[in-house]
Amino acid sequence: MVDPRPALTLTASLRPAALDARRGIVRLHPEVLAALGLNPGDPVRLTGRRTTAGIAARAGEGSSRALLYADDLILGNLGVRDGGEVVVTPAPVTAARRVTLDGPAEVVALVSPETLRLALLGKVVTVEDDVSLLPQDVLPDSAIRALVEAARRSLANTVGYAWTSTLLTVTEAEPAEAALVTTDTVVGWRGGYATRAPGEPVGTAPPARTTPGGSMPALTPGPALTPGPAPAPVEAPETPVPSIDDLPGLRNEARQLTELLDLGYNHREVLTQLGTSVSLGVLISGPAGSGKSILVRSVAAVVDAEVVALWGPEIAALANDAAAARLRAAADRARAGGPTVLLVSDVEALAPREEPGPLGTVFRQLVRDLVRVGIAVACTTSRPEAVDPALRAPELLATQLTVPLPDAALRREQLAVLTRGMPLAEDVRLEDIAGRAPGFVAADLAALTREAGVRAALRQMAEPEDTPAVVMADFDEALEVVRPTTMAESTLELAAVTLDDVGDMTEVKQVLTESVLWPLTYPDTFARLGIQPPRGVLLYGPPGCGKTYLVKAVAGTGRANVLSVKGAELLSKWVGESERAVRELFRRAREAAPTLVFLDEVDALAPMRGQASDGGTTDRVVASLLTELDGVEALRNVVVVAATNRPDLVDPALLRPGRLERLVYVPPPDAEARTEILRAAARSVPLAPDVDLAALAAELGNFSAADCAALVREAALAAMRESLDAATVTAGHVAAARARVRPSLDPIQVAYLATYAEKHTP
Repeated sequence: MVDPRPALTLTASLRPAALDARRGIVRLHPEVLAALGLNPGDPVRLTGRRTTAGIAARAGEGSSRALLYADDLILGNLGVRDGGEVVVTPAPVTAARRVTLDGPAEVVALVSPETLRLALLGKVVTVEDDVSLLPQDVLPDSAIRALVEAARRSLANTVGYAWTSTLLTVTEAEPAEAALVTTDTVVGWRGGYATRAPGEPVGTAPPARTTPGGSMPALTPGPALTPGPAPAPVEAPETPVPSIDDLPGLRNEARQLTELLDLGYNHREVLTQLGTSVSLGVLISGPAGSGKSILVRSVAAVVDAEVVALWGPEIAALANDAAAARLRAAADRARAGGPTVLLVSDVEALAPREEPGPLGTVFRQLVRDLVRVGIAVACTTSRPEAVDPALRAPELLATQLTVPLPDAALRREQLAVLTRGMPLAEDVRLEDIAGRAPGFVAADLAALTREAGVRAALRQMAEPEDTPAVVMADFDEALEVVRPTTMAESTLELAAVTLDDVGDMTEVKQVLTESVLWPLTYPDTFARLGIQPPRGVLLYGPPGCGKTYLVKAVAGTGRANVLSVKGAELLSKWVGESERAVRELFRRAREAAPTLVFLDEVDALAPMRGQASDGGTTDRVVASLLTELDGVEALRNVVVVAATNRPDLVDPALLRPGRLERLVYVPPPDAEARTEILRAAARSVPLAPDVDLAALAAELGNFSAADCAALVREAALAAMRESLDAATVTAGHVAAARARVRPSLDPIQVAYLATYAEKHTP
């Protein structure tokens, strides 16, 4: 029988869009989509040496009608190379009833089927396909998007950064070809656990399995898809719970939690004699990956209590009835045995501050009932501001613990624990590694040591050694690719420049060193002397005189994370969104401390209040900035650097002590400074002997630093115009460039800023 569906034969092109990489997406020319009767987002059947499926998307401008744009994963599933022929056919939209996968043992042990389903959501799979854990970034349902984001964070915390490159194999699927994974699809590991099918009775969940990243959620074993007995479940290897001594940075919190649980479980007679009781509800907050769940497990082992673990986003992904049944089953398990701790990770998914639902009510009642009968409930979150405040009532989670971000000394201790079984070369300096890892939490440091070990293993395979060891170069390479979890949303790439590369401006560099680098590098010295470091600095001066370049140099010199924000980026027309963006910026800065926050064009973000005609948006933003900089909540190890060429437009309240208290004038370069700037700009330019940079600099009145750099660039272009084989830039080329490049400094503005600096310089 002839297939009535249209088909086209296209040439495969290995050129995926950045957001398509390993997500099962192929891009086609709009006319090809029309010819096949496809809309963006429709599944397509792809046939090369073997058959697979993907999601069709529209190719960008300049695309070819003859090409199918795909990534290496799609081409590998097709069995063709770049340039091979692929037959494209529309595929019916068939929801997958069941999908079973296999993968590396450590991934199978760490990733729950619910997380696996969220990672595959919206993808079409075929038996024997390779698929990645990278989830789709475009999902229509906002609630599902929130769950996928939670799964993304969970994968990063449990598997480490390698989760983005891990590949799994589809061993069974129903249907076997072009099956679309939905929230109702039963997804599971081969021979292991699977998610429940819609309408399947909940029953009693199997016990949680301890893994290096926490616990496997309690899930029902999935039935086999082929006749015959189902294979035996693959149990994750038991990993001993670390002792409290192996948790640097958590010992104080561990002591408090141990005292609470020991009193509640082992010394109730003392409470009875005193006529009082203790509430065993605990909320533990801290950065993602900082060891909150491990803290609970270690303390539970000390007081000889069992742990029943739940992952909030996994429960929230279920239908309300199934989620409530899962919660009640966990509560029944906690009541059934001896001393037990119910551990709920990422509790904000079950009890959100925004739009709390019926599941939150059920969860609060469950916590209240357990705490009332003396059973401990420990909830963890990396976003305490997103947790329903009602959950912190005295009869619920009465005790609150905060896991701090480790400083350099604690990171050194954590690295010592993580590398205890690793053969280290003599050149490895853990102090130096800890100092170069600002914002890293325990999970990030674990990923760092794993990556260094992988680098050492690859080197050993290429050049075998008698006594293999991890060397400092392996950690150097690992530090280039492993980023702290708290900076996952930041894509800032810093230039490889330091303050030593900035010519002249000695006084400005000295002020920046004292106001920015010292607080971030030597916070213990400020504490020892009993003073608060400067909170922020305002750089102002004419345009093009190096304010932004100075901040890049400071960021390159100091060992701190950098968050860079243009002033207008935080402004939104929606009421409340601008203030939320400011709060989110400083929340990320606190989590990634030590952090340098750079606010460029701050006059657009914080103008004088009461003068803007924007409905009060900028007034509220200024109020939020003032609160964040000098409010009740401490801003530790965070320094704010703002830049503007209109300091007179910035709200005066922002410039008082305790906020942007240091005003630093960046003047236009004089003749000596212009000489240094020209030399720096011409460092890689072959200048002829007749080019006198000092004499040239003396002639460049009203030239900014950017103008000087543009002059050198234009001189090189003049040499290219004369001959593409030119080997040097001569004085004639410089003269030609001098005629083209004009000074950009306005003498009136420069004079005004100089007067402003005289009035505001102590």
